[in-house]
Amino acid sequence: MTISTASTNKSDFNLEELNQKYETAHPREILAWSAENVPTGLVQTSAFNVDDIVITDILYRELKQQTPVIFLDTLFHFPQTLELVEKVKQLYNVNLKVYKNEDVDSREAFTAKYGEALWDKDIAKFHDVTKIEPLQRGLDELDTVAWITGRRRDQAPTRANMPIFELDKKGRLKINPLATWTRKETWDFVGEHKVIYNPLHDQGYPSIGDEPITTKVGEGESERDGRWRGSGKTECGIHI
Repeated sequence: MTISTASTNKSDFNLEELNQKYETAHPREILAWSAENVPTGLVQTSAFNVDDIVITDILYRELKQQTPVIFLDTLFHFPQTLELVEKVKQLYNVNLKVYKNEDVDSREAFTAKYGEALWDKDIAKFHDVTKIEPLQRGLDELDTVAWITGRRRDQAPTRANMPIFELDKKGRLKINPLATWTRKETWDFVGEHKVIYNPLHDQGYPSIGDEPITTKVGEGESERDGRWRGSGKTECGIHI
């Protein structure tokens, strides 16, 4: 495989070869490859769940990168999440890029524009105006060539066959460095390197999203069963 270290064209990436080569690699190796082969236009998207912060830790502490980190401020995050965003920003001096709905800047303004509890009335529209559109705007504004996610295969059945390297709908490289890791491996890394994380993870929330539509997970449930409970959804839409 021949890939220029200044590669910015999707046609330069041999996905099949990359996935075969890095299937058993440590996320550090995958992120190192990403930083070397996408020197400009590499972005991390983060909801500041534990897997996302592990990636930031590797990028910033181990690899000494200043990769832009996109955070989607839906206006409905838990207070603990917003506090964590600031702590991570300060600890790592993160190049944080916050994107949100352009028309509103508070929960009250959101309700005035879209009505009470939009997530109950039209969950797809709620995700579109709080996540999907802001993310695409952010990726476009940052001239993104490749973006990094914190998804793992064992998080949900919909992710069981997820590759490490793939292309999104716009042809950008999408990198899932933790794809092959288990939840245990993530937490082992957290313990070994003393990575900070959302205290809600210790209170029955393995996956943390918006406060009104995130519930605790019971014994025997999968990691993401607390997201959009009762809606039949398994993904918010940014990874579909």
